[in-house]
Amino acid sequence: MSTSTAQIERATSRRHRIAVIDGPNMSNLGARSKKVYGKIGSLDELKAYVAAFGTRLGVDVEAFSSNHQGDILEFIHGSAERVDGYIINPAGLTTVGEGVRHALEDTGRPVIEVHFANISAAAGGARGLGGGSIQSSFTHTATGMCMGMRQYSYIGALTAMVLALDDEDFLGSAHAAADKA
Repeated sequence: MSTSTAQIERATSRRHRIAVIDGPNMSNLGARSKKVYGKIGSLDELKAYVAAFGTRLGVDVEAFSSNHQGDILEFIHGSAERVDGYIINPAGLTTVGEGVRHALEDTGRPVIEVHFANISAAAGGARGLGGGSIQSSFTHTATGMCMGMRQYSYIGALTAMVLALDDEDFLGSAHAAADKA
């Protein structure tokens, strides 16, 4: 999968570490609906695509995926001190992942929820799920959300996260305080 050469002007040279988490069913990415998920062939292909974009942004992307909620919880608990923010596609946990949502909230780190599909779209909508809209348990505590843009939702979320962390008047205020200490 190719990536563009667009340049994004960052306010700092800080090398942020962003954790990207993919939940249940994302391991089946290449076999899922092409209408919703596009031509991306596998979860590994998605991880490489996002990591390559992160490298061009000057950040480190730490990818984690699991079909098991407990594994995701252990990853969040173990990564909170080393990452600056989280991007999560809760996938199969979208409506039932309260434990994961709570663990993310407890980290105090910014969280952007991503979805390939527009989970708010009506059934049969251009970027929606076949069964219609669903209510995410993650949205109300997420810092932001990017959905309906297939794998590009991840690129949008990563770009927004990095620029917001660079912004000392927004998410970067915690970094600015730590740098002065």
